[in-house]
Amino acid sequence: MLLFLVAGYESTSTALTWFIHHISKYPRVQAKIKAELGDNKNSRLSIEQLDSLVYLDSVIDEVLRFVPPTNGAARTLTSDDQLPESGVQLYRGDQVFIPFYNLTRDKRYWKIDPELFYPERFDGEDKSHDAYALIPFGGGHRQCIGQDLARLELKAIAARLMQRVTFGDGGSEVNAGGHKQQFTIVPKHIGVTIKYD
Repeated sequence: MLLFLVAGYESTSTALTWFIHHISKYPRVQAKIKAELGDNKNSRLSIEQLDSLVYLDSVIDEVLRFVPPTNGAARTLTSDDQLPESGVQLYRGDQVFIPFYNLTRDKRYWKIDPELFYPERFDGEDKSHDAYALIPFGGGHRQCIGQDLARLELKAIAARLMQRVTFGDGGSEVNAGGHKQQFTIVPKHIGVTIKYD
């Protein structure tokens, strides 16, 4: 359990920061989340109620797509392989880097412009995207063991915030976005206003 908490702390808090940044920039998205919460504005949400918040799931998926918690993952090949498009030969023991950020912005994998922050993509045209175009927690048998806990934490905290506050854009200078690469993709300039509902 300690591994879950320690390993997930930075990536979850970073994803939550990006969530706040994006909903402050897109009031329409924030309003749809609040509408989905409906009459549950001041009550504790059960797991069943959290599960019913499908638009919030789409927003979280879009936040994780737009800025994955980490830039990618390094892997060691266990057998010889060849890159399909270039024909480059790879050998067992070679190190390869899987660029999560680049996959989420690659137009070959997304029908709707991947440079747009658009949560509705997961309800429509991009619902059936390539499974490996969105792997914020890695993929396959080496994916993050704590991803379900991280998603639940993100959703519960985001829902609770949306029950209580409205985030506004703090202005182009202080809420400019941008990031620096550390263990996670850390936001540089996030400044929002908070209005208690």
